[in-house]
Amino acid sequence: MAELNIKLVKSLIGSKKDQIATAQALGLKKIGDVTTQPDNAQTRGKAAKIAHLIEVSEA
Repeated sequence: MAELNIKLVKSLIGSKKDQIATAQALGLKKIGDVTTQPDNAQTRGKAAKIAHLIEVSEA
């Protein structure tokens, strides 16, 4: 099964509450945090919601 590496590259300060909650649901709390998530529709949707704050790459 494919996986995605998601890295938080911009601060969550000033973001909307739902965007902060999405980042925390992915396991991202501070700049530089990296998490590995399964490549599925749910993860892609979360990544799309905060695309301006993260970098996504294939694991």
